[in-house]
Amino acid sequence: MKKFSWMLLLLIFVITLVGCNADADDGNKTVGLAMPTKSSERWVKDGENMKKEFEALGYSVDMQYAEDVVENQVSQIENMITKGVDILVIASIDGEALSEVLGKAQKQEIPVIAYDRLIMNSDHVSYYATFDNFEVGVLQAKYIEEKLSLETEEGPFNIELFAGSPDDNNAYFFWDGAMSILQPYIDEGKLIVKSDQTDFKQGATLRWDGSVAQGRMDNLLSAHYSSEDIDVILSPFDGISRGVISSLKAVGYGSASKPMPLVTGQDAELASVKSIVAGEQTQTIFKDTRELAKKAVDMADSVLKGEEPEVNDKETYDNGKGIVPSYLLAPVSVDSTNYKEVLVDSEYFTEEELK
Repeated sequence: MKKFSWMLLLLIFVITLVGCNADADDGNKTVGLAMPTKSSERWVKDGENMKKEFEALGYSVDMQYAEDVVENQVSQIENMITKGVDILVIASIDGEALSEVLGKAQKQEIPVIAYDRLIMNSDHVSYYATFDNFEVGVLQAKYIEEKLSLETEEGPFNIELFAGSPDDNNAYFFWDGAMSILQPYIDEGKLIVKSDQTDFKQGATLRWDGSVAQGRMDNLLSAHYSSEDIDVILSPFDGISRGVISSLKAVGYGSASKPMPLVTGQDAELASVKSIVAGEQTQTIFKDTRELAKKAVDMADSVLKGEEPEVNDKETYDNGKGIVPSYLLAPVSVDSTNYKEVLVDSEYFTEEELK
């Protein structure tokens, strides 16, 4: 009887071991997905798209939003590491604030993919999935150049410059891309910055906050445009653009006698596309987050399978500890002339949503 009991226990052990191995072979792994905030439409879409793509491949997903609170994101990532996720995909709030927690991931041999925002000063960032961020700024500035005919018109035109959040590495690429086109026209005097605020730090908008941008625009208008009109606003993000437009409308812009200045943007958020259709915001940059989500998921899937992910840039993105292999997708300029073709025909938005 005793011998039979030992044989039964051994059989149970073998069955359990085989079951565990079967689970491992099935690739039943967990992805830790750390997102910045639900207050921006694009991050909600990014998270939903990645979660759907990962789950379609059979992965479990632990997705957390930190609502733009750095400490929350650090804590959420720590919890993911403690729970033993197999890979981390992180859209950081503050790219400078994750070095310590990523050190913990490194000790647990959990690979890290930076999603659309480069994580700085950590040697434990395996790959980076993003758009060509310098080109985003170039497209915004070239739009201004074309619409004002800066190559042939003498001007001058009054412009004010807004930048993104200083804790987001992308913001510097957007700014540098735009200024590579605009700076010569500023130097030449075709574009006049009446505030003289032409440095990134002066134009920076912490956390990309539209209300912060609105407050700065209020101050610029009262200090420099009481007797002159403003012609152009370089805005790097739709949320900033909407804040700026609210400020402009409050002092009469957008009327027949005082047309709205040219206002750029980025992310093709629904509210801003509606604003473009209504003739308020002028332009935005569309970054198809469906494609970015697929690329990040492909990268993570390759890493988890022990394969080398596809990258197309091994030179641009230095996070302070070294070059991070990256995949860059192409951004697209959108205005009232092509929004249907780019956004509706691709089923990013429906006609009903834009009404």
